Amino acid sequence: MAHTDVPQVLHSLKDVRFPAGKNQLVEAARRAGASEEVVKAPRAVPQEEYTSPQDVARSVRTDPDSDLGHTAAQRAEQAREGGKQGMSQHLRDVPRTPIQEELDEG
Repeated sequence: MAHTDVPQVLHSLKDVRFPAGKNQLVEAARRAGASEEVVKAPRAVPQEEYTSPQDVARSVRTDPDSDLGHTAAQRAEQAREGGKQGMSQHLRDVPRTPIQEELDEG
């Protein structure tokens, strides 16, 4: 499977006028003729408004060998959490603890 890196993603978004939403990023990548792997990167970012290319770069998931300059620990955290830290926590299916269930019953 091919991987993409941040410069490829940002190149596909060079015509985007910021601030821009996720859907605008995906459409811009398609219009730029980006490969399917590059289009997948903005498709996988959290649904929010991005204020700059750097903002997008912090949210895209890329190949661990990308030239972001992140440390191994930062890359591992991105792989575990995905995108911006804490951005999509509310979208994750997290099992409720017995205590939470009991408190909701009362």
